[in-house]
Amino acid sequence: MKLCFLLPGLAMLAAVWFAPLDAVLPEFALHMLRHMTLVALAAPLIVLGLPRLAGGLAVSPLAAALAEFVVVWAWHLPAAHALGRLQAVGFVAEQASFLAVGLMVWTGCLRADRPLAGAGGLLLTSMHMTLLGALLVLAPRDLYAALCGTAPDLSGQQIGGMLMLAIGTQVYLVAGLWLTGQALRERGAA
Repeated sequence: MKLCFLLPGLAMLAAVWFAPLDAVLPEFALHMLRHMTLVALAAPLIVLGLPRLAGGLAVSPLAAALAEFVVVWAWHLPAAHALGRLQAVGFVAEQASFLAVGLMVWTGCLRADRPLAGAGGLLLTSMHMTLLGALLVLAPRDLYAALCGTAPDLSGQQIGGMLMLAIGTQVYLVAGLWLTGQALRERGAA
């Protein structure tokens, strides 16, 4: 157990759940901040903090990236998003599935024996996160207000999309490039 990684990861989870962030962020943006914390910030720290657990859960980086793609995009379909925002069971299922696929991606991609495959998985994840974030930012209307029964808040949706771009794109891209560098160093040393 490596507490220098595990404790910050757990602290991030506590912060997005218990800090009064609804006072400074629109509802959709806070929802997105929680998503991004689960999949891109807390999950890799938890994986790095619990390496033995991570080793036991590791799957193929491509399979993990695909599973994460399906879960993230499915929960951003308007009807599923409404379920996650309006129903306690939906909310718990959504958040649990985000954390599960986040852990799956990072356990699969941070495997020491396959850094180039891990880089590929993270770069694929970065691309689909970038696309989804851009769609949320560039949408001409609030995609979720009608189904969620809320007043349209296009700026809140755009802030949420920008959080996805600022967090997800950067984290996955930087980690993927770092793993690529690891693979190149290993090949150079061989």
